Amino acid sequence: MTIDYTKADPWSMDPTPLRAVIRERGHHTIEIQLYEAIHKGKPLAADTGERVKELLSIWESRGLPNDHPDLVYVRSLVEMAERVKRGERVDLSGFAWKPFVGDDLEAARKLIYERRSVRHWTEEEVPDSVIDQLLDAGLWGAHGCNLNSLRYLVVRERNAPGLFRGADIPGGPVHIVACQDRRVYYCMSGYVAFPERLENNRVLDCGAAMQNMVLMAHALGLGAVWLTFRPEMITRLRERFELPDHLQVVTYLDLGYPSQTPMPPGRISVEEAVLARI
Repeated sequence: MTIDYTKADPWSMDPTPLRAVIRERGHHTIEIQLYEAIHKGKPLAADTGERVKELLSIWESRGLPNDHPDLVYVRSLVEMAERVKRGERVDLSGFAWKPFVGDDLEAARKLIYERRSVRHWTEEEVPDSVIDQLLDAGLWGAHGCNLNSLRYLVVRERNAPGLFRGADIPGGPVHIVACQDRRVYYCMSGYVAFPERLENNRVLDCGAAMQNMVLMAHALGLGAVWLTFRPEMITRLRERFELPDHLQVVTYLDLGYPSQTPMPPGRISVEEAVLARI
């Protein structure tokens, strides 16, 4: 049965898309206004956060777990908004950006300018603990509306030989497949004014996660390459892992410890890339 998540009732909605609604409403109806109020001394509207509190109440009434990071974060936004409305001072200085200088700045430049796409690897096994650092980096990529749509398949080639056949390269010892739970985008279209923007965000959300992962791979001494699927490869993955319809297979990384050292490719200059500067 196909569910129309755009019209789903929060009292019956699956917890995953409901969390997405709570996250997004927290972001757009509390967080943005809250930070402006704190930093510019503007008052908050009396009803700021009321809809989010209703959704949190529904979540709790359904007996759903309250310790999920999404819920903890949104409740902290509600609490800060109430403090601001009471005229209390909220100090966010502990989260202030600290400039990169010296070795830190050089490390950031090395990470960006020395990363290469690697297509050949040694037989050395990549520990799960190292792979998990990449996965976590992906989850911290910029994500429109904080919907947290990203899901992973982690496949070691030795455990599923040939599953990724048909790729343009021999294939790495580890494959990380990025999927997206599309329900979080569907359900939000019933809450936001411009639902088409959510569809436009999907590929950007996944791309930001993948960029984080290849950068972290480089920092950890791994060689990785970001790849796209042929349709038959997606079909094999869907069948092997019995993926539900709402999980979309988007793209993947092949990675391992590198056995090659690619030279830097050419890039156009900033002057050539800038079409206008006013």
